[in-house]
Amino acid sequence: MSTPAAMPLPPGSTLGVMGGGQLGRMFVHAAQQLGYATAVLDPDGASPAGRVSHFHVHAAYDDETGLDELAARAQAITTEFENVPAQSLRTLAMQRPVAPAHTAVAIAQDRAQEKAHFLRCGVPCAPHAVIASAGDLPAVPEALLPGVLKTARLGYDGKGQVRVADRAALAAAWDELHRVPCVLERLLPLAAECSVVVARGADGAMVHLPAQKNLHRDGILAVTEVGSGVLPEATARQAIEATRAIAQGLDYVGVLCVEFFLLQDGSLVVNEMAPRPHNSGHWSIDGADVSQFELQVRTLAGLPLVAPRQHSHAIMLNLLGELWFAPGSDDPREPPWGPVLALPGAHLHLYGKAGARAGRKMGHLTVTAADPAQARGVALRACELLGIAPF
Repeated sequence: MSTPAAMPLPPGSTLGVMGGGQLGRMFVHAAQQLGYATAVLDPDGASPAGRVSHFHVHAAYDDETGLDELAARAQAITTEFENVPAQSLRTLAMQRPVAPAHTAVAIAQDRAQEKAHFLRCGVPCAPHAVIASAGDLPAVPEALLPGVLKTARLGYDGKGQVRVADRAALAAAWDELHRVPCVLERLLPLAAECSVVVARGADGAMVHLPAQKNLHRDGILAVTEVGSGVLPEATARQAIEATRAIAQGLDYVGVLCVEFFLLQDGSLVVNEMAPRPHNSGHWSIDGADVSQFELQVRTLAGLPLVAPRQHSHAIMLNLLGELWFAPGSDDPREPPWGPVLALPGAHLHLYGKAGARAGRKMGHLTVTAADPAQARGVALRACELLGIAPF
């Protein structure tokens, strides 16, 4: 193994990122603001992050030549999404510091391993069973039905998930998911969803953003709200403590987001983790003095971690591709940004993606205000202008 880069890495060094999507783009912006050069590896020659980075390594995530070029250009390397091959991160770690480690990413890539880790950390999750073969189907406890069958790997934004009411539906769903290893989770009575973003350095120092209340539609995050009174204090405190325990148990370095279900009885169970910045943390760019992306830069470069301070009540609206089309029309249009940007406290972030389509994350709008009522009023007006369902 090569000698690790001296930490902290000074501005002027190059930071690498695996993945060229919007999370990589916002990481690149944060790194450049702090004076770092950046290198992005992505197979798409027009990737959003690659288009704004100093260097764009145009290669597949498992291409050995591309990995060597990224390692040659960057003094430390991170990832912008969890489905980068863990083996590629392991290969890069033989040459450069990599955060998060391939071991943590590998756990996040497999729901069965992920849930086992949660339980080892003493964090409750939904009752579940692992279904690795057809022989496991008859052994599924009746108490897990009705439930949600999820592929163990490569599921995100509601993909790879099927609700099942009974055993017949379970067998049909397993066929529909191509008989790959799956996890069946009992369907729980939800009151709300929330998430916590933490950042942990190589020295074990850890800071966190406030707990965030989330609303999903069709499996995709639609709205995040953060501020006083959004979540019960006890729930927020429990979610933060659980997230810190999960990160500690992984000996994690980097930014980690953990999502939770708040049940109708007031209890909290963990859903899943993302070994990277998260859609629900985007508000921090405009609503806190240190964003989740600056935290990612700091953990990668070995810079001091300071606790972010939220200075405004914040509501984040996801902007999906259907906003670029009039109802019932296939002709693309530009959403009415002028009236939206005339709203007080409206902050527009577009990701530079070519070609809108339904369900594609094209950008986000964060509304900041001094109090919850003002933030909600402006955010609802933005929804009205853009044609987004109110929350």
